[in-house]
Amino acid sequence: MTFVIEPHFRLQEWVAEEKGYFKEEGLDYIFQEKVQSTDGKIHDQGGAKKGAYQSIEAGRKSDVNCACHWTVSVAASNGHGKLWGDIYSVTPAAVFVPKDSPVMKPEDLAGVPISVGYQSGSHYSTIQALEQYLPTDKINLSFSEGLLFTRLDNLLEGRSQASTLFSGPYYMAEQLGFRKIIDATFMIAASLVGNPNPEDLKKFYRALQRAQRDIDVRPDRYLHYYKKEFPVRYHELMDTRRWGPGERIVFEPYTEQVFSESRDWIADREIFDGGKKTMGTDSYKDAVVRIM
Repeated sequence: MTFVIEPHFRLQEWVAEEKGYFKEEGLDYIFQEKVQSTDGKIHDQGGAKKGAYQSIEAGRKSDVNCACHWTVSVAASNGHGKLWGDIYSVTPAAVFVPKDSPVMKPEDLAGVPISVGYQSGSHYSTIQALEQYLPTDKINLSFSEGLLFTRLDNLLEGRSQASTLFSGPYYMAEQLGFRKIIDATFMIAASLVGNPNPEDLKKFYRALQRAQRDIDVRPDRYLHYYKKEFPVRYHELMDTRRWGPGERIVFEPYTEQVFSESRDWIADREIFDGGKKTMGTDSYKDAVVRIM
């Protein structure tokens, strides 16, 4: 079977493709771009109560997909793919407000609607960041604006009072002078779809590791690839030379302890209706695949 690669809003797949690393590893693959060909709609799921978990639940076409580790762990625990336990990644994220906003510090966000993606990284990470400052009933998350690009549009056009953004949109907001109120960096996990060949996964893994090293050494050479991950309507505004490298892949295991602690954290906050009863198996062995 031909291995299907779909870049996940980060630089590593683009670098590995440019440098020929997938081919050098002997991977028989298709590289498919989905952001510009869909005008970013692949990152928008139609508004409230439709986010990363619902996207995984509905099924995806590439062999390896990514979402925040919270969502991937719950999806895998409910039989929607498997969490790939040999790697994880970390993406910069933060809550941003317009530069003329009266919000100056985290406490000022009490009651302010913060645009996030439902059961997506921005949802969990905003709670995790703000619960250090605010009681739960003062953290006002808004799910009505859909996922990434709709939220970015609404922030840039003055329709959002606050929004949690990550990776490329994080850097764009920063470049355009939006005020960062609090960091909300989070972990991302890989979700395996179907039963990809373990040898193909190893080849894919090795190519990304080589690309990560290149980015670490000279990020400036590869920042232009962010334009591949944004709809064309944003390009004139983007000065990617000022941006950072974004999501970093960590070639360390997603451990059983992290899996367990993360599930407890989700259940304690009842992010999924019904709490732990709706979160599937607690078995790391059943939800996680280790290949390396």
